[in-house]
Formats: sequence, C-alpha cells, structure tokens
Amino acid sequence: MEIKQSEFVTSAVSLNQYPIDSMLEIAFVGRSNVGKSSLINNLTNRRKLVKVSGTPGKTRLVNFFIINNSFYFVDLPGYGYAKVSKVEQATWGKTIETYLLNRPQLKKIMLLVDSRHKPTEDDIIMYNWIKHYGYESTIIATKCDKIKKSEMAKSIKTIRETLGMSAEEKIIFYSTLKKIGKEQVLDDIELSLNGEML
Repeated sequence: MEIKQSEFVTSAVSLNQYPIDSMLEIAFVGRSNVGKSSLINNLTNRRKLVKVSGTPGKTRLVNFFIINNSFYFVDLPGYGYAKVSKVEQATWGKTIETYLLNRPQLKKIMLLVDSRHKPTEDDIIMYNWIKHYGYESTIIATKCDKIKKSEMAKSIKTIRETLGMSAEEKIIFYSTLKKIGKEQVLDDIELSLNGEML
C-alpha cells in the first residue's frame, strides 16, 4: 500500500468529538516515548503530520488522521509515563478504554513496544485489553536499529513470552531512522483493510 494523502482531522477527549462516518480505523498505541509519532510520520511520509513531543506523556488526546481519503489512522494517548500524576494516568487509561469500547469502525490495533526492552506491565495490560475486546492486532517492535541483528531472535522470544502471544500473531521490527519495517507495516494494514473498503 502507498500512502498518497494524509491529513489531521481532529483531536478528541470524549466520544461525541469523534468523526461521524463509517470509515475504518487503524489505531496506534504504546507507552510514552516508544516512537509512535515518529512511526506515523514515517508511514505517511510527512515529517510533521504528528507533532513529536520532547516531553514524554504529553499526548493526552485521541488524534484522527484521514489516510488516502478512505480510512483513518488513530493515534491514542501514550501510557506509562511515571512523572505524571496517578489521576492523569487514570484519565488517559479511561480515554483509551472509551475509544476501544465505542468504536465499531476500529479494524486493527498496532501495539508498539520497545525492541530493546522487555514489555512493561502497562504493555501487558494494553495487550490484554486488545484481546479482551476482540480486536485484531500486530505488535511493532520499535527502535530496532539500536539492537544487533543477532539479538532480534531473543527480542522476539522475550516479547512473545511476556505478552503471552500466540504463534500466528505478528511482530514487525521497525526503525524510522533506517526505514526498516515500513513496507511490512503498510502491507499488514492493507491486508486488514482489504475487502472491507469500498
């Protein structure tokens, strides 16, 4: 799949602020500072479509971007940043859960984890949420340019075991710096959308 058009549509906190149409949605979620904004910018070939914050945990909204005038990328709030209050963390969790509970247009969730580290407790909770609500998912292991090729097999094993993934679930290694994994992610998204779009 080639992304030829991408535009910011809206930022939402509550359900009534979401776009009102039936276009399918691909959501991106992960802990703060995992590289979510950079990845969406990389996929869309837009350097500043999503603002990359120097302060982890700053994105608190559900952001909608229309892609090729036919479906949405949805950027969900980053979670797990320790320097925000417990009240704020709970609010972000509620914002994510409200979206997951009330979005029949949501076709797939791309869960980003850091390829260099074991998935966190928050990553496990997020993964379990995705499974609980019955959504299709792909795990994207970011910042893979920072690990050796010989370490990738160990990283895959750690991610699979920690999250409790089934053998058929995909893990795609990604590096925005070296453009590793971009075509795989776009193909994966196209496969999920294929046959369901007019």
